[in-house]
Amino acid sequence: MNIDYQTQHKKRLSWMPWLYFSLKPKHLIWAEPWQQHIQQQLSLLETVEIGSHCFIAPEANIFAEPGRTITLGDKCMIAAESFLHGPITMGNEVAINHGSSLDGGKAGIHIGDRTRIANNVTIYAFNHGMQPDSPIYQQGVSSRGITIGEDVWVGAQAGIVDGVTIGNQAIIGMGCIVTKDVPDFAIMAGNPARKIGDRRDK
Repeated sequence: MNIDYQTQHKKRLSWMPWLYFSLKPKHLIWAEPWQQHIQQQLSLLETVEIGSHCFIAPEANIFAEPGRTITLGDKCMIAAESFLHGPITMGNEVAINHGSSLDGGKAGIHIGDRTRIANNVTIYAFNHGMQPDSPIYQQGVSSRGITIGEDVWVGAQAGIVDGVTIGNQAIIGMGCIVTKDVPDFAIMAGNPARKIGDRRDK
């Protein structure tokens, strides 16, 4: 019986991309050319800039038209079934986990170094008009942009709305809906998100 371990290993990496950065040399022999091919193809098709030693799952959905560039720093990782639509700028060692959805609108999403975005997080840097005299889909769209600082942890199934700035080293708890700016080191919980602590007190 021929067991295809390599295919299963690629699937594992797609859903748990942090494992890519601890692969043994015998696995890097096939993993590095695999990633080079994926990233080269993406660079030909979309307006993306990819730093060194990044991991992008083949099941990731990345769209970056001219004027909506997506930029990844070094050692970034994007997991399976995530959706990214530029403009988005990431620093170094940023992680986007599976099922997360990011749309930069016109003003863009900016994510600082070493920030972790857990699974199924929604980050939308735009909003629809809500006047009652015409259907939502016919109304104008506004975009102020979203900034997420360095060393931030955004928990699973959180949501971040347009116009928000999240400070450095903040923690956004699982399921939070962030509608207002978050200070540095804040620990946030709830819907709408509110500050429940400070990392420096731990």
